[in-house]
Amino acid sequence: MFRTTLRAASPIASRAISRPLVAKSAFIGASKFVAPIRFYTAAPVDKKEITSRVIDVIKAFDKTAASSEVTGQTYFHKDLGLDSLDTVELLVAIEEEFDIEIPDKVADDLKSVGETVDYIASNPEAN
Repeated sequence: MFRTTLRAASPIASRAISRPLVAKSAFIGASKFVAPIRFYTAAPVDKKEITSRVIDVIKAFDKTAASSEVTGQTYFHKDLGLDSLDTVELLVAIEEEFDIEIPDKVADDLKSVGETVDYIASNPEAN
């Protein structure tokens, strides 16, 4: 019973294996070759832009006490009145803004806006 199934499947399998795995070169007309496209990473984000985006996230965060006076020297606990859970929520919002992931050990050490900006600037994956 299984032999007939395997015999019928073997021509199908041999055709699938014999196909090339690499796409053929693209030709336009008879002689024009289309070169492959290269994708490069975006230019790194400068600190001014990072600072303004972090401040915007903090101002939009609804649990901050003094959201109008946020600068690079602002501390999350002392100046903004955030407890540890609120700080974690704020850092998650910053992670989403820059499309990065801040490790827990680093997140525990981030106490101010300036430290957060410095970390994001040193992260090559930040957008």
